[in-house]
Formats: sequence, structure tokens, C-alpha cells
Amino acid sequence: MQEHRSTSRVCDRFLNVCYICSVIAKHERRIGLARALSKLGYCSRSRAAQLIRAGRVSLNGRVRRDPEFPVHENRDQIAVDEKSVEPPRKIYLMMNKPRGVVTTASDEKGRTTVYDLLDSSLCAEGRNSPKQSWVAPVGRLDKASEGLLLLTNDSEWAARVAAPETHLEKTYHVQVARRADENFLNKLADGVRSKDGELLRAKRASILRSGMKNCWLEIVLDEGRNRQIRRMMDAVGVEVLRLVRVAIGPLQLGSLAKGQHRTLTSAEKEILDRAMGRSYERT
Repeated sequence: MQEHRSTSRVCDRFLNVCYICSVIAKHERRIGLARALSKLGYCSRSRAAQLIRAGRVSLNGRVRRDPEFPVHENRDQIAVDEKSVEPPRKIYLMMNKPRGVVTTASDEKGRTTVYDLLDSSLCAEGRNSPKQSWVAPVGRLDKASEGLLLLTNDSEWAARVAAPETHLEKTYHVQVARRADENFLNKLADGVRSKDGELLRAKRASILRSGMKNCWLEIVLDEGRNRQIRRMMDAVGVEVLRLVRVAIGPLQLGSLAKGQHRTLTSAEKEILDRAMGRSYERT
């Protein structure tokens, strides 16, 4: 019994030391100046690099022109045009992205982007006076796809949501130009080879409703591969007519109108965080 208590105390001390070391490591961690400015929510990293090279950014009172100059992100003070940049409040948004809108900050072809749908205070990219509430999309939906898109200025949270290792489920409603049967659904779940040789699988697939020449499927993914559903359908010679993301983990798109966005409630943020925690535990 005494030996068990002694071992337990040693384990507790070891865990405490590990925690303290992780806190110190995070505090001492260095990143490039452009990345640090981006993580503060001031602008994108590419815009930050432009500002730095133009001599508009100072670090601890001294102008730095190297975007990769090392910064202690939790200790050093960054200023743009002699105005201190403070960490912004964390913003977590959901949007119902319409078809035909691209998920980029700017588009060389002049197409409508998701930033055109946001309040001006949330999308400072490319403006003369960037705002500290600049947000970025979490992952992507291609131009022809629609539905639930998350945006945030919390880059670490965004990375967790998008990371393949979380196995966070994404649910899609997909209209395809054929009628489906159990054999077709099983093929999607078993996996198909894309034209570039990658094995792609749906975690689950089911029929929502069928017409004479097409049907709507519900497809759930947990791998987060690029254009996965479209590549799967292309591999089996099936045309995708519409593709709508309706859920990310337990977070539902619900009745949010196309082109609209809103802030996540604290409860929605909490259940999504909890789902990611469970996903990490399973890996």
C-alpha cells in the first residue's frame, strides 16, 4: 500500500513537471514575424510579409524588414505604423456558403469570395487599414460546393478542426445523376481508387431520396481529403449535380440562409470542442 502511494506521488510530480515544461515551452516558442502578426488576427501572413518588407512593422520598438525574423509570440510586442497590435477577441463564425463563391481572400479572376459576404470589420484583407478582427476560413469548400463553412481568427483551433487526425466527421448531402442502390453505397464505404491512385472511402453513405434519373445521398467523411466526394464520384463515372455540407461534427448548418453568417453560440463551440477531444482520444 505504501509503495503504491509512493509510486502515485512520483507519477503526479512527473505529470506536474511535464505540464510546467509544456507551459514554458509554449511561452518561449519562437515563430516568424509575419506568422506572429497573422496569428494576432491583424491580416493574412502574405499581407503581413508585405507590411514587414515595407518597413511598417516594428518588434519591441525596432523596425524589422525580415518576415521570418524570430518572435517570442507570448512576450514580444509588435506594432504596425507605430500602433501596438494586441491579441483580438476570438471570433468563431459559421456561414452558409452559396454555390459559385470561392473560399479565398482574393481571386485573380475577380470572382465573388466568401469575404464579399462578411461584414467589412471581419475581412480586412487587401484594405488600406486592416482590422484586428480579420478571420480566415477553416478548410475549404470548392466553388461548386455549398453549405457549412467555419471562419475564425483562432488559428490553433482552426488547425484542430481541419486536421485529418481528429477524424471529425463532415456530413454532406449530395445529388448525383443516377439512382443508387445498396451495392453502390457499399462501394463508397469499401473505398474506390481515384484517377491518381488514391484510395478514398466514405465513413457512411445512405439514400435520402430518389427520383427517376437522380438521387440525393447523405455521405459522411472523417478523413478530410481534398475534393474527396467529387473524386470518388468521378472514379465511378457518376456526375455530381449538387454538393452541400450540412454538418461538421455535431454542428449543424440548420436554417441559416444562403450567403448569411453568424457567430457560434458558446454551446455550439463547446460541443464541437468536445467532439474533437473525443476524436483525439480514439486515435
